[in-house]
Amino acid sequence: MANKKERIKSLIRKNISDIILFELKDPLMKSVTVTYVDVSDDFSYAKVYVTCFDENKKDKVVDELTRLKGVIRSYLAKTLDIHRIPSLSFYYDDTFKKGERIDELLKSLQKKED
Repeated sequence: MANKKERIKSLIRKNISDIILFELKDPLMKSVTVTYVDVSDDFSYAKVYVTCFDENKKDKVVDELTRLKGVIRSYLAKTLDIHRIPSLSFYYDDTFKKGERIDELLKSLQKKED
């Protein structure tokens, strides 16, 4: 079951990335990257984590993706051969930003030791 879940998560992530890049005509979406997808055990819900180049537009990006989730789900239904297409919810992934902050803190500690 775990392998199936990982496979489905990977397929959904790749397909949503392609849909955002090639099917959505909004120029704002061209800077969006799908970083991670988590699906429920029964595959009925999917949390889609995204990031974008312009941090100032993160709320607008998530709002627009939420508005377009029905369209994205329809495209998914056409491209995926799975029994149930999950309901989508979008979240901004700030993991990269947190990683940068940790790197800065580690560098400042290292400088203090020298």
